[in-house]
Amino acid sequence: MTESVTNWAGNIVFTAKEVLRPRSLDELRSLVAGSSRVRVLGSGHSFNKIAEPGDGGVLLSLDGLSGEIDVDSSARTVRVGGGVRYAELARRVHGHGLALANMASLPHISVAGSVATGTHGSGVTNGPLSGSVREVEIVTADGSTVVVGRGDRRFGGAVTSLGALGVVTALTLDLEPAYEVEQHLFTGLPLEGLDFEAVASAAYSVSLFTDWGAPGFRQVWVKRRTDGPPADFPWAAPAVEALHPVPGMPAVNCTEQFGVPGPWHERLPHFRAEFTPSSGNELQSEYLLPRPQALRALRAIDGIRQTVAPVLQICEVRTVAADGQWLSPSYGRDTVALHFTWVEDTAAVLPVVRAVEAELEPFEPRPHWGKVFQLPADVVRGRYPRIADFTALARVLDPAGKFSNAFVRDVLGG
Repeated sequence: MTESVTNWAGNIVFTAKEVLRPRSLDELRSLVAGSSRVRVLGSGHSFNKIAEPGDGGVLLSLDGLSGEIDVDSSARTVRVGGGVRYAELARRVHGHGLALANMASLPHISVAGSVATGTHGSGVTNGPLSGSVREVEIVTADGSTVVVGRGDRRFGGAVTSLGALGVVTALTLDLEPAYEVEQHLFTGLPLEGLDFEAVASAAYSVSLFTDWGAPGFRQVWVKRRTDGPPADFPWAAPAVEALHPVPGMPAVNCTEQFGVPGPWHERLPHFRAEFTPSSGNELQSEYLLPRPQALRALRAIDGIRQTVAPVLQICEVRTVAADGQWLSPSYGRDTVALHFTWVEDTAAVLPVVRAVEAELEPFEPRPHWGKVFQLPADVVRGRYPRIADFTALARVLDPAGKFSNAFVRDVLGG
């Protein structure tokens, strides 16, 4: 019997003939070898059909495998199982006096799924989450395991891989000594006269929020490492009450504010690990473009804010340092990311998504792989200089296209 499974938001119902939950690595290898088409679900925090295996394919969940988290304190690395989520990883790593360099705003997402889609946090010196990966272990189409590490010529395609190379069963990540972070919030940052570079560089991690109901930003979240220089933010007023990024939502689920120092993993995300920040009643889009174009891009969206605001919950603006993963949305360029959290109304949202894409088109945006976008596949492909190298790698590791689907075929051009 077909099991009905949706993504986190519920806007995608997968058509897989069955959902498989292997209990061991040997069982996983056998299932992969014996299946004609496979996709991995991860934590389901995607908003398009990137995980859709299609009719006759199987959807693979790694939740039944042991959540391996093996910290090597002397080497400052951690080996992480394919089903582990950031919240549990962070707690274990911190218990060893170590830390990740950065985290996404939501700690409930899986590590493997996050790095496979180019997910990121914020900070002008912080690359995407894939930047901490030093080795990836992949079960390929015949059930065998391939290990690809830094220095391997295939590494640039192996981490941010869209699940197109195989099932990621483990990752080895770089760590550093644990550190503390202070989180300061500010309100009322004007768009007029904005020095974006100065604002984005004001602290280790900076996020700007607006609902585009008016020009400028309702909130700025400034996260300062206590082992770094003091944060100076003269452009907006300090918040006088705890805030949630979405206006009107209670701040109880958000991480500690008002500059109270705390462990890195309890400040870098916007939301507490013990709370789920929403029930998924939303859609999301995100576009990553060259950081020098940030101000022009923001002004372009401001020009259509009367179109955007009615279907928008919140827009977050972040920065990401350039990286070298071939399919990373920040490949080869320091990046500004415009993230849109929409209302849960596909019919109303999609025309606005197209309007946003039209305004951003002069800046050659790359959409986040796991979000809602309408850009034609050939346009997206053309924005990745190493797409041919990735296609060649996929043909070597998955010659029959077992891990492909309609989404991946569009990306690869066939």
